Amino acid sequence: MAVRGYSLRDRQISSLKKILNLNESVEQREDEDSVANGLAPAGPILTAEGEPIWKVLVFDDLGRDVISSVLRVSDLRSMGVTMHMHLSASRHPIPDVPVIYLLEPTPKNLEGITSDLQKSLYSPAYINFTSSIPRPLLEDFAAQTATAGTSEHIAQLFDQYLNFIVAEPDLFSLGMQKENTYWALNSAKTKDEELDHVVDKIVSGLFSVVVTMGVIPIIRCPKGAAAEMIAGKLDRKLRDHILNSKDNLFSSGTKSASSAGSTASRPVLIILDRNVDLNPMLSHSWTYQSLVHDVLNMKLNRITIETPVDEENPAKGVTKKAYDLAATDFFWEKNAGLGFPQAAEAIDAELTRYTQDAADITKKTGASSIEDLQNDTSASAQHLKAAITLLPELRERKATLDMHMNILAALLTGIKNRQLDNYYQMEENVMKQTKAQILEVIKDEAKGNQPLDKLRLFIIWFLSTEQEISRAEWTQFEEALKAADIDITSLAYIRQVRATTKMSQLTATNNPSQPTAQQGSDLFGRFSSLSNRFADRVKDAGVTIPSGFNLDSVTGAFKNLIPQNKDLTITQIVESIMDPQTASQSALGKTEGYMFFDPRSANARGTMPPPSALRAGTGTTPGSLPGTQGPGAASFGQRRQGYTDSIVFVVGGGSMDEYGNLQEWISRTSGERASKKRAIYGATEIMNATEFVKGPLESLGREMGS
Repeated sequence: MAVRGYSLRDRQISSLKKILNLNESVEQREDEDSVANGLAPAGPILTAEGEPIWKVLVFDDLGRDVISSVLRVSDLRSMGVTMHMHLSASRHPIPDVPVIYLLEPTPKNLEGITSDLQKSLYSPAYINFTSSIPRPLLEDFAAQTATAGTSEHIAQLFDQYLNFIVAEPDLFSLGMQKENTYWALNSAKTKDEELDHVVDKIVSGLFSVVVTMGVIPIIRCPKGAAAEMIAGKLDRKLRDHILNSKDNLFSSGTKSASSAGSTASRPVLIILDRNVDLNPMLSHSWTYQSLVHDVLNMKLNRITIETPVDEENPAKGVTKKAYDLAATDFFWEKNAGLGFPQAAEAIDAELTRYTQDAADITKKTGASSIEDLQNDTSASAQHLKAAITLLPELRERKATLDMHMNILAALLTGIKNRQLDNYYQMEENVMKQTKAQILEVIKDEAKGNQPLDKLRLFIIWFLSTEQEISRAEWTQFEEALKAADIDITSLAYIRQVRATTKMSQLTATNNPSQPTAQQGSDLFGRFSSLSNRFADRVKDAGVTIPSGFNLDSVTGAFKNLIPQNKDLTITQIVESIMDPQTASQSALGKTEGYMFFDPRSANARGTMPPPSALRAGTGTTPGSLPGTQGPGAASFGQRRQGYTDSIVFVVGGGSMDEYGNLQEWISRTSGERASKKRAIYGATEIMNATEFVKGPLESLGREMGS
């Protein structure tokens, strides 16, 4: 975006590595590879004697989440961090060792820093705030430091603008689970000061994302509700920074020159309210990453899998094993957005490739296996040297593939137990489902072992159907849900949502280049032949599969999980703004009245040129008032300005399904063009369906019923 090819994750890793290097830039040698695509140094800074500077890292909850999402412990070690601890943890003094703090600028955290320095736990201190510290707090901290006499222990104090969590290359959240933003923005019980706190925190997080990308965006949002409030405040914050800051974060030599370019070279930030489409927060998906998020409850790129100690004796309990999906995970990077069958095929292909590579090496050295190479002295020195050089890479590949074998096996169990294929199929054709069919599914005890799946299906159907539901029918649905042991507290709020919005989602389906049936036949024909080999792979890897479970038994079920090329509502909104020439008329109509902010323009403060001016083709700078001209003014043209890059932000929670759908659209529409589009997806928090129902929906339903 600011620099083509560098993702948001790359840039955050770069910023974190600079912090770990005590905010010093290290020149990278030509023979060194950067972890962050050339953005960050590959190793720690060195002393005059050439020794690494060893450091201690101290963080709060947000600092921990920011770091753990993109860096592993081994990465910290490589940057000279010997210990990492929480600010609230009991810690012992480590004299004369530098400490790096990565914290939110709160009174409690500032008191914690002062207490550490008073106790001489570490020295010197390099203090990094995840967002800009307010002037009153900075003055309070200065007074604390002066009173405690700890100023000589402070080496640096920086605002780092990193108060957002990056989970994927182009996926971020603000980690606002504690604020419960969807509830706060939709509840009548939210106090004004609480609402202001939520909005200000969102604006601060978005400002940090913009700073990290190094370019000021055009801002678009619908009128009314929280999106307009946030867009207006962010616009003012960016304007104030440009006009009043001595050190403009967007004009530094380290930032992209395109930040001052025309609107065509700048991204568009699209801010949307969650209520524009609730269905993706509840739907069952078929993609690998969405299934992992839903079935295995992935948090901060960590997955915990439970397996029974003894399948025949459940009383013996379960064992838990945690896996981290690191930024260097080649399999996840290539296959996360694919459907489950394609991911299963990919793991088989990768294991075949690994087996072949390992066999080639052992054949040359004469060793019987990779494990024997280190103890084998009979091989020629040249072949042995080459083999040992390749060993670390092969072992890392094998560990990654074994991890995904375990994940796939756990997903298979979840799919079978919950019958997720049936729910996905029904939701794909939800508009065609009758009241009787939905009621039958709710009453069917054989439809999976998680009752919440039935509630999710019912809510999606209720918000999507055009059928009117009488009071008697509604009572019948409620009684059936209760009989299925489902908490229906959330339904009182869902009824209000339907009554006030009618949830008129965009449901246009793109026509794939080949017939869906043909794609499905080819895909699942190959998937069926794969099943036996996959089962063998799982067994060889020592992965536990439930007794009596056969991959063939779900192959037929997954024939329903064929990609439909259906763009979700948010994807269509993004298309109508980024690429209006190809967008549907319904999508264009939905964004016709969206507000337009350009923080670099004196005029574009939420106004849109009137339709008459647009139809007349009046040449104006996008977002400015009719008749005004800006530098390099491109005509607003055919109603709208297209964009190559976008940041899509959902207020009130985001879903992996929406992120995956947006990236699939980018991939499908960009093709092999040199100017490939990019869309970064973000939200106040990323939640799975269980969290969304059990959290804000039930809280709001409880309020409606009280």
